[in-house]
Amino acid sequence: MRAIEYIACESDEGLRCDAVAARQCEITRSSVQQLIASGNVTVNGKTAAKSCRISSGDVICVNIPDAKEVDITPQNIPIEIVYEDDYLLIVNKPKGMVVHPAAGNPDGTLVNALMYHCEGRLSGINGELRPGIVHRIDKDTSGLLVVAKDNDTHVALTQQFSVHSITRMYHAIVYGGFKDDEGFVEAPIGRHPIDRKRMAITEKNSKYAYTSYEVLERYNGFTHVALRLKTGRTHQIRVHMANIGHPVAGDSVYGPKKCITQLNGQCLHAKTLGFIHPATNEYVEFDSELPDYFTDFTKTLRAKDNI
Repeated sequence: MRAIEYIACESDEGLRCDAVAARQCEITRSSVQQLIASGNVTVNGKTAAKSCRISSGDVICVNIPDAKEVDITPQNIPIEIVYEDDYLLIVNKPKGMVVHPAAGNPDGTLVNALMYHCEGRLSGINGELRPGIVHRIDKDTSGLLVVAKDNDTHVALTQQFSVHSITRMYHAIVYGGFKDDEGFVEAPIGRHPIDRKRMAITEKNSKYAYTSYEVLERYNGFTHVALRLKTGRTHQIRVHMANIGHPVAGDSVYGPKKCITQLNGQCLHAKTLGFIHPATNEYVEFDSELPDYFTDFTKTLRAKDNI
């Protein structure tokens, strides 16, 4: 157990406990809310509520539990490790692999593979079903993920994600052609008002989101683009590109009703990932090759253009 104690100052007056604790502990607000729910946050010695308001001089104590054994079966599933050291590892996740166990996917996930590969040595701050998982990508999106082996590394990486200092570049094939070679989409994303499994551009209960894009190659009816994320909202690229009339090819949720079935999901790859390494304090960046499903599709598009 690691305890972090903080005495609130005048600038904290009136703020919610979870907001102040998240800032001081350099972890996400949702993570603090989980700690509050489990009784690991106190204000002036009393168990805190996430909505309680802070006064100047209040003593806030946050107890971050040590990683604990979880009831997840380690499975010897082959995974591509791009980089690994004593603190973290970079994984190139294939299309079709779920990141962590959930309803309908109790095993066969990246977490099951990581539990086997790391022999259980993974951070525990993100809950029992998500050991080591700092961020996620969709099941049918391929590409790079950083995984934390201990809680201190996890907290440091989460802080970088929260202030949007992580370098994240994706490649995608999207519908249609672009007038300009580059541009951006700046639109808030929240839950769809009717279909709660989808995200949408909305002003209600949403979060700021920014995606920039650059045209790499043009085809007849499609475009290969590189996309950089300033923020990392759920389904951000898929929602933003669909919103400007360029849904990701193969996306059965946000794309046209007649989906490109040969792709078995969206043609979207998390290609580049960069951040300050928590142990060395030096910037590191990792890159991955475009997977076969992606390059095979571009070959098909080029062949059609030459007919």
